[in-house]
Amino acid sequence: MCGIAGVFAFSEKGLEAHRQLAAASAVLAHRGPDAAGLFVKGRVGLASRRLAIIGTGKESDQPMTDSTGRFTIVYNGEVFNYKALRKDLQAAGIDFRTDSDTEVVLQLFKKEGTDCLKRMRGFFSFAIYDAAEEVLFLARDRYGEKPLYYYKDADRFLFGSELGALITLGVPREVDLTSLYQYLQLTYVPAPASMLQGVKKLLPGHALQVRAGRVQEQVWFRSPLGGDLTTQKSLPYAQQQVKLQRLLEQAVQQRMTADVPVGAFLSGGLDSSVVVALAAKLNPQLQTFSLGFTDSPYFDETQYARLVAKKLATNHTEVRLSTQQLQEYLLPMLRSLSEPFADSSALAVYALSQAASQQVKVVLSGDGADELFGGYNKHLAEHRVLEAGLGATAVTALDFLWSRLPSSRNSFMANKVRQFHRFAAGARLSAQERYWLWATWQTEAEALALLSERNRLEASGRLYRARKGRLTACLDNASPDLNKVLCADTHLVLGNDMLVKIDLMGMANGIEIRSPFLDHKVVKFAGALPAASKVAGTVQKKILRETFRQQLPEELFKRPKKGFEVPLSALWQGDTMALLQELVSDEFIADQGIFDLHQLRQLKRQVATGGSHAATRFWAVVVFQFWYRKWILNEPSPL
Repeated sequence: MCGIAGVFAFSEKGLEAHRQLAAASAVLAHRGPDAAGLFVKGRVGLASRRLAIIGTGKESDQPMTDSTGRFTIVYNGEVFNYKALRKDLQAAGIDFRTDSDTEVVLQLFKKEGTDCLKRMRGFFSFAIYDAAEEVLFLARDRYGEKPLYYYKDADRFLFGSELGALITLGVPREVDLTSLYQYLQLTYVPAPASMLQGVKKLLPGHALQVRAGRVQEQVWFRSPLGGDLTTQKSLPYAQQQVKLQRLLEQAVQQRMTADVPVGAFLSGGLDSSVVVALAAKLNPQLQTFSLGFTDSPYFDETQYARLVAKKLATNHTEVRLSTQQLQEYLLPMLRSLSEPFADSSALAVYALSQAASQQVKVVLSGDGADELFGGYNKHLAEHRVLEAGLGATAVTALDFLWSRLPSSRNSFMANKVRQFHRFAAGARLSAQERYWLWATWQTEAEALALLSERNRLEASGRLYRARKGRLTACLDNASPDLNKVLCADTHLVLGNDMLVKIDLMGMANGIEIRSPFLDHKVVKFAGALPAASKVAGTVQKKILRETFRQQLPEELFKRPKKGFEVPLSALWQGDTMALLQELVSDEFIADQGIFDLHQLRQLKRQVATGGSHAATRFWAVVVFQFWYRKWILNEPSPL
């Protein structure tokens, strides 16, 4: 696991970026605290920061050059089947100098070129420079578990694991207003765009080849989700369960491959509990970690995690924080972001990752299961819209009532009112517009109103419509289907929110987070299952529940679905709100010229009254402002 960065200069002017390569590497130091390395040869410079997990010796440090001196790699990730690949390469007469998977990737690329990617089972982003051909090759894993940003102009090609590395290398600091508009709705910027004009994220399953100043992009893996797969549809349901258990057992076993201790996050939800149940069979002393909130019972799920840990006899660590203690993580978490990311649950993952990092370097998580098997509330809502039953009709007809009742995320009943109102609003829309409404945290109108009048037209114009259309391309208004919604979620939510969150928060604390549900064989199997195996009646993730029910405490199957959330409204009380005021002060907002001053004043008043929807909208603005002050203005934070 590493942070990587690099420069390919096309001109003498482009060579100036080489001088900043060490500084760009320093920006990524948190991603790899165990070793640092630089490689400069002619027009190419490569940098690496290493978190040593496989082949932990110094001989496995990067950048790594093969024995001929022709090929050099910087590599971020893990290939879990590297030992089998190594044996195949050795049988072909290839000698190895290290025990690392990095060298396996390098040698496999030398032997098979781009085809090597299809044989790699794991997550990765890497760059390999061929000095003989003067070609730089970059690739990203199938589902986007490891990040890769890049930028090209007439003089240079730049890349890095985080946006901060590219800013340090000298990309223009110009905010992409369309990205900002999408971010305000979603709380993240969907790939391939970034918050800066001209800087892109390499899409999952894609590769780049840079030669003679030209960049050629290719697709090496196409997601099976949303395709016409029928193999599992012919399997009886009982056999579907048997196959699911076998594939997940293999995925968990492979993701426990490491030369350092491996633990697991245990939220008390179904997904992480399934992973822990399988991992505990392989490691009876498995260390598990959960997070709870002492003064916000509605958000505290530690009791369920405790039940699972007891049943599976894991070595369990429970981190329970007061709101004041949670606030102490706020500024360190914000400082770790070099692109705005406002999923508030990232704060909880940051705190949990910091606790886990005291004992392990690798943790398993349950991320991906919701998107594959239909675990979100919007999936059940979509199922009810498609079924068009009496309940759905009644909820829609009573929207006049839901719109008048108090709604928030802070209590069970208020949250139900909020859900009913969103359901009623979405049920009247087309499949694509309904999906977008349910995927966002504030409406297009609300997000647009936050922008200054001069920025609204550019932010919401043709480019916005094109990007939104690509992100909802899985959906078909003529023949809506739940599996198409899951396909859209995998591309949008999983690839740009959930995986970004665990990568950023884990790397900020020097740990690697692995998700067995994203093994490509598990994903292919899940994508081909009929929707009825996933959501039926009021049951979500049906096949996952029924396959593993006997292995987990019964209480897990009686509890309502809940996401991994934080008491965001409570964070804005007291000292924290006072500290953040400068970021949203009238003077700063007016000088900046990005946001509408009147709307921000109104939003601050709503936050002060304790509204959870306003708190979420305000959080997105605060995260952006903190980032803008640090990375665009290059000024020290007032906090």
